[in-house]
Amino acid sequence: MIPKLKITFVLILCIFSLICFSLVATQIQGQRIAHFDHNVISLIQGMESPGLTLFMKVFTFIGSTPIVVVIALTAILFLYFVLHHRFELIFFISIVAGTGIVNLLLKLYFARQRPDLHRLIQETGYSFPSGHSMEAFALYASLAFLLWRHLSTRISRSITIIICSIMIVLIGISRIYLGVHYPSDVLGGYLASGVYFTLGVWLFQWYKEYRAYKFAK
Repeated sequence: MIPKLKITFVLILCIFSLICFSLVATQIQGQRIAHFDHNVISLIQGMESPGLTLFMKVFTFIGSTPIVVVIALTAILFLYFVLHHRFELIFFISIVAGTGIVNLLLKLYFARQRPDLHRLIQETGYSFPSGHSMEAFALYASLAFLLWRHLSTRISRSITIIICSIMIVLIGISRIYLGVHYPSDVLGGYLASGVYFTLGVWLFQWYKEYRAYKFAK
């Protein structure tokens, strides 16, 4: 008998992220979100300095599509040639590439214009949700998830989680600091990517359990 789909913690996180994203998405034209965006932008851009601007430009560059592609290809080669895990490779490609497609569709649907308050760099296209934030979450959360499975010590796992979390947060903050995204764009990007990522992890875990069940018969 095929194992039934179980409600897991990961699936609960997926549903919770979807609810939170829906709440943010339905309020992006409202006064509460506008007030939130204004306060956060004032706080972050209030720290502007030449050194910090350079720092933020570096992290925005790290979160750009060309660099994401380079990091993703490096991870793909490592998964295929070093770890020889083809199913993990499929999971990684599906999450990173799929997130880009989801972001494009969401931007076309919401068609939110970018902020035009104090831009330090120029960007085109729609604003909600942030593509940099979505791809950063997808890339580094996937790397943390896959590396976690192959790291044996608590310290190495903790370091991996911390580094990946810092990358996700700083790439998102850099978009607000540089004036090309509202904070709600970044928050929406994290939540949208969280929905897609946790759903992928849940399906990945279910399939692994299903295969283990079949081979155990």
